[in-house]
Amino acid sequence: MYENIALVGATGAVGRIVLEQIVQRKLPYRSLRLLASQRSVGTEVRVGGQAVTVELLHPGAFKGVDLVIASTPDEVSQEFVPWAVDEGAVVVDESGYWRMNPNVPLVIPEVNPEAVRNHQGIIASPNCSTTQMVVALAPLHRFARVRRVVVSTYQATSGAGTAGNEELFLSVAEELKGKTLAPKTFQHPIGFNLIPQIGSNKFEGYTSEEMKMVYETRKIMEDQQIQVCPTCVRVPVTIGHSESILVETERHISIDQAKRLFSEAEGITVVDDLDSHVYPMPRDCEGKDDVFVGRIRRDISSENGLAFWCVSDNLRKGAATNAVQIAELLQRSSCT
Repeated sequence: MYENIALVGATGAVGRIVLEQIVQRKLPYRSLRLLASQRSVGTEVRVGGQAVTVELLHPGAFKGVDLVIASTPDEVSQEFVPWAVDEGAVVVDESGYWRMNPNVPLVIPEVNPEAVRNHQGIIASPNCSTTQMVVALAPLHRFARVRRVVVSTYQATSGAGTAGNEELFLSVAEELKGKTLAPKTFQHPIGFNLIPQIGSNKFEGYTSEEMKMVYETRKIMEDQQIQVCPTCVRVPVTIGHSESILVETERHISIDQAKRLFSEAEGITVVDDLDSHVYPMPRDCEGKDDVFVGRIRRDISSENGLAFWCVSDNLRKGAATNAVQIAELLQRSSCT
């Protein structure tokens, strides 16, 4: 049992789901501390039927805390995580700041649970688009080693925070009136539109979001030879990232084998019946913790290729759920 847990970013969209998951999954603890910026201090948040008051995030806030789960912007994580580690806490961090640090394990419990043992006070949770893809790739990689992945993502506006969803609603409302909303959160109006840019120009025309998928996939799967070609697109959907994935493996995987591998893998649900119009869609996957896979078919352009469609709730498995699962894994690891 954890003695004292602190949640940083408790009032955000992901933070609130972390609290729900802590209660629903019955993560054992004696006390819970909610930390946030001055703007949220004094806010009361219901946790398991009890009201907990949000406290100020500052260096002394982690005294006596043994586990921290954090969902904050990168620059906030950069500042406060060392405070928590110095007090002896283990931090499960959802920001992008620590992910590629060689001393910080990047963990998806269904894929590389053993990595949690190598932490030095910080454990990173991957980017949401990477997480669902790697959960789906892992059983294929174990069976036939993944060589190359071509992925196009269709990412929900909630990936840009509460402001992203608010801008979608406003943008759609203006479009229905024959007007165009001036964008603030996104590069262009998102209502009835697709925006093929998430993040900044990072490397040879690939965005920062796309390069996260490249680097994080290799780190999690411990294989620097995996080639990843990503295209990340923002779509007018509130919750649930979708991905079209084409994977090439060292040896052939039949469709029956692929379906069996997906079905037997932890954290994956197969939804695949094209004739009956059954496949994963964001509206059906919202509020669920699994990664959903469908449209499984052979790549008719490559002998060892496999194509499939992958959907997951980006606020849950893509963020909050994965962090709480890491906390559970960490606790089990410390007991063995």
